[in-house]
Amino acid sequence: MDNPVIILGAGGLGKAALDIFNSIQITVYCFLDDDHKLHGTAINEVSVLGSTENDEFINLIGIKCEAFIASSDNRYRRNLNGMLMESRKTIPINAIHANAVISKSARIGHGNFINSGVILGAASEIGSHCIIHSNAVIDYDVRIGDFVQIGVGSIINSGAGIGNETFIGSGVTIVSGVTIGKDAKIGAGSVVIADVAENTTVFGNPAKVIRKK
Repeated sequence: MDNPVIILGAGGLGKAALDIFNSIQITVYCFLDDDHKLHGTAINEVSVLGSTENDEFINLIGIKCEAFIASSDNRYRRNLNGMLMESRKTIPINAIHANAVISKSARIGHGNFINSGVILGAASEIGSHCIIHSNAVIDYDVRIGDFVQIGVGSIINSGAGIGNETFIGSGVTIVSGVTIGKDAKIGAGSVVIADVAENTTVFGNPAKVIRKK
């Protein structure tokens, strides 16, 4: 990829995305953020030049620049992704750290954040718009949907399936073959040894249901 990147979002995830692009020697052109207090500031010498509705910079996307959406708010990310597809006829790129270990047979969608130390095993499948934090391990034959968030140091063992919009906290272990339903939430440090239904929150070792929608 030769074009520079515009990062949509200048918060913590945006700062981490800048570090990722620096690690793979891709230039970040600027940040855009809807918090007007950030406009005119800079992060490691990269300026926050305006909001995500600033056509002067949005119109560069797809022609002279790529885009990456740096937000953990799934609804906000969906809206920005829709805007990019509708107005710019483009999709967000992946931000994959140079220190991530990706199997050649792994399949990855678009708009994903994959931080340092992440391992994606053989024949694993990652959807789009996922956030996978540092040192998470995704073993072989794991299937992960869209808009999934996986916390630091979590381990998803072989053959597990993770539904769309699932949130997995830091230090979670999901044993082999377990299926996690759509929009489930797994509390930090939990050990999941059985399937989790959609829209369900579990926590503990072994993980137990603490809330259902």
